[in-house]
Amino acid sequence: MNKINRKLEYALMALKYMSQKIPGELTSAKEVSDAFHTPFDATARVMQQMAQKGGILRAEYGANGGYQITKDLAKVSIHDLIEVIEGPTALVKCLHKEVPCEIQGTCNIVSPVTNLNHKLTDFYKSVSLKDLLVERTAMPAKKTEAVVHG
Repeated sequence: MNKINRKLEYALMALKYMSQKIPGELTSAKEVSDAFHTPFDATARVMQQMAQKGGILRAEYGANGGYQITKDLAKVSIHDLIEVIEGPTALVKCLHKEVPCEIQGTCNIVSPVTNLNHKLTDFYKSVSLKDLLVERTAMPAKKTEAVVHG
């Protein structure tokens, strides 16, 4: 199965933490790192990537600096975040155009794997970071009435 790598986990943890703060309040990479016991360097790097590459965060430099969320997380998909953190992704090597596969001429699964890759990409594009990170309260179960036939 697809696995979320650590850098993506750290990015999601930071975004969830930041989304629960007062809008405009700054959050440092150290604060996130300390709160979740994640490696500072890796946490700082993903927050920097979200600011520089994705524009998801805005960085404010200085002694009291930090980051704040600048994009509406309802309009940023998990696919967008994956590409910011990991770069262009594909299930298998042959789907990266710049890296030719050594068995491409004899492979019999290019078409189905390409189809699966498109479906997964479409799915990841359909899930917003808000959908993923904002906890919903459980809806009460509907009560069903028993119908007695006699």
